[in-house]
Amino acid sequence: MYKIMLADDEGIVIQSLQFIIEKNFQGKCLVEFAKTGRKVIELAERFRPDIAFVDIQMPGINGIDAMKEIQKTNPGIIFIVLSAYNKFDYAQKAINLGVIEYLNKPVSQKVIVEVLCRAMKQVDEKREKRSNDLMIKEKLEIVVPIIENGFIYSIMFQDHFTKDIDNYRNMLGITQDYGYMLAVVSGQTQKGNYMTNAVGTSIKAQLNYRKIREMVKEEYPCIIGSIMSNKIPVFVPCEIKKLDYNDRIDLIEKSRNLTRKLKNVLGISFRIGIGCIRPLNESMESYNEALKALINTTGSVAHADDLTVCCHYEEGYPVEVEKSLLGSLKEGNTAECIRQANLFYDWMAENYPAGDPNVRLKILELVLFAEHEVFFSGGMTYLFSGRGNYLEEVTGLQDNSKDNPLLKQWFISKLTQACQNIIVKKEGNSNSMIKKARDYIRLNYKKDISLDDISRELDISPYYFSKLFKDLTGTNFVEYLTNIRIEKAKTLLKDSKKSMKEICLEVGYSDPNYFSRIFKKCTGKTPTEYKEESLL
Repeated sequence: MYKIMLADDEGIVIQSLQFIIEKNFQGKCLVEFAKTGRKVIELAERFRPDIAFVDIQMPGINGIDAMKEIQKTNPGIIFIVLSAYNKFDYAQKAINLGVIEYLNKPVSQKVIVEVLCRAMKQVDEKREKRSNDLMIKEKLEIVVPIIENGFIYSIMFQDHFTKDIDNYRNMLGITQDYGYMLAVVSGQTQKGNYMTNAVGTSIKAQLNYRKIREMVKEEYPCIIGSIMSNKIPVFVPCEIKKLDYNDRIDLIEKSRNLTRKLKNVLGISFRIGIGCIRPLNESMESYNEALKALINTTGSVAHADDLTVCCHYEEGYPVEVEKSLLGSLKEGNTAECIRQANLFYDWMAENYPAGDPNVRLKILELVLFAEHEVFFSGGMTYLFSGRGNYLEEVTGLQDNSKDNPLLKQWFISKLTQACQNIIVKKEGNSNSMIKKARDYIRLNYKKDISLDDISRELDISPYYFSKLFKDLTGTNFVEYLTNIRIEKAKTLLKDSKKSMKEICLEVGYSDPNYFSRIFKKCTGKTPTEYKEESLL
């Protein structure tokens, strides 16, 4: 249906237009009219027409001024001007108001129908666009929370696939490399630093999750995760590495106001912990700081910088170098680890005198941490007494000497070895497992062994073993076992006087016919043909 408003002080004009509309667009239009400028404006506010025929000359407020007023409350309306005057200035003003046609009276029925059809087409296009916009908005309401939750999960649990994190950042338009985490914690009531009825309120919060998202986003330019227990993790991107005092106070007050609003609207009590600003890959640390801040206070809001929950460094300490060193170590990136280790040692040499025990202690700390990472990366046995000489070596070596930097060499060599072990031990563990598998197959190929049998023997899942075996040998388990059996069968066919049935059983096949088919598939000959050719 199309709502059409007729604005003209001449009754005959209104009647004529009504007749034309009813005759040509029967059942498609709702038509109302008014005869003065003021009545036209009032009718437009009540009727909300899609299309309006407006006469320029009307009692009181003229048509041009009436259209200007109507557009304030109904900017999407389509105007068709009717006028007994062919004046350029009227036409110019009408065009500036977005009028689709300026018609001079009298107007034929054909022209009215043509113009009205054009106006209806524009109404249809606007409605379709509006419908599509609403559909897109509806889909975004579903998709965006999923994308945001994926981003939160990736940065908090340190997803190893950085490309995925970059994809999330692109989709969400996050350009900042820093940010802080909020822990929004719900409960029925607060007792000290504890929220009661966490389970019950988490269910209620889940039911009101959309409203919570809206209210949190009104306060912070943030990314919001899903509810975990009675906690909602929130990431706020930042360009800066630390908030100044005034910004921190504003943030705390904003958070206090949010807890009050959430309580008033949802009937659920909330506390908000705020972590320190950190690089993206340290978001989990910021989140843990937010939780620790809540544990260490009884207020509704707590900032980690106000409490002793953050690790603060003395001015000038190479925090980023140390973090890069440890990060590249965990990744097994030897070259980068060595580069950062050199930078860190050079910083110590420049800022501390030769023989300073703090330098030796720091070197020992980093080396022991590196080896801790090696042990826990898998594939290496921890030996309690394996590092008894480290303390003696570190205290006995010269340091900070440009001509003979023995302490630096010891430091770099230990980190290099640790880095290489992280990769080598993992690879060695896989290679060792495949060696055991091959040995098991060679010893048991005569038996009816399966993928499940060998996986159980190695104490790993059949799926993982199958993939690992294929990756490292280039062939799958069944093909490898078949090749072993066929090679053994070739030897027996050449050198043995055993019967074909005996050879078949000797290489793990109970059915001679099946053995013959497999043998021919692998060699191009039947066992009998192969044996006869070998005797020539």
